[in-house]
Amino acid sequence: GRTGDIEVEFENVGAFGKRSGTYAAWANLNQVKYTVSDNFRIAPGFSLSGQHIKGVPGLADHRDIAFSGAALELRYKLVDRTVAPFGLTLHAQPGWGRIDDGSGLHIAQYGGEFAALFDSELIKDRLFAAFNVWYATGGTREIATNLWRHDSEMQLQSAISYVLTPDLVLGLGVRYARAYDGGALNRYVGDAVFAGPTFSYTISKEVGISGTWQMQVAGSAIGDNRSLNLDQFERHQALLRINLHF
Repeated sequence: GRTGDIEVEFENVGAFGKRSGTYAAWANLNQVKYTVSDNFRIAPGFSLSGQHIKGVPGLADHRDIAFSGAALELRYKLVDRTVAPFGLTLHAQPGWGRIDDGSGLHIAQYGGEFAALFDSELIKDRLFAAFNVWYATGGTREIATNLWRHDSEMQLQSAISYVLTPDLVLGLGVRYARAYDGGALNRYVGDAVFAGPTFSYTISKEVGISGTWQMQVAGSAIGDNRSLNLDQFERHQALLRINLHF
């Protein structure tokens, strides 16, 4: 965006399906994005979450929607692809949480996510590619037991998108995720590969929507020889964003 631009974004992430039972989780992040300069943007926000869990081994039955935390997103455009072969944006998002998005348990969580976001224009105004290196870490205290745990996750994310019409962009995204015990990628516990379609549609000059629906196509968990990793991840993950520009 240009200096002084303001944008409101509603980001909704859904996770569906475990090995057995009924599992659906929803996480919502609401942000106000302010462009401080041509290369730097800040976005404070708050989050909500909800779960519908019944008969899933290792998780208590739960059904609720609650205020779950707050975060501050910082993004700095280090390389502009209009003057270089590719673009590079650095992303950091420290946050605090009071509800575990996956289980609905009451917690006190402190952590953050960090990413290097690469993008390239393969065919001018028509075909685009992106590649992200993403890392998240955090410490969590369960309120019921007063016990602390630390975990972290690394993802490699890639996507390609094609401008079908001036208002509609369609594409395909693939993600490889690795989960760890310990806040610094200490002990590997499992991985998963997700793939699925992406879209972005401009409703008007002020309103846009975008999203993806990705299915776990491969994965494994330590100590489990079954296909897919449904311990740390889900069968399906979906995202829907609504953006309002001012």
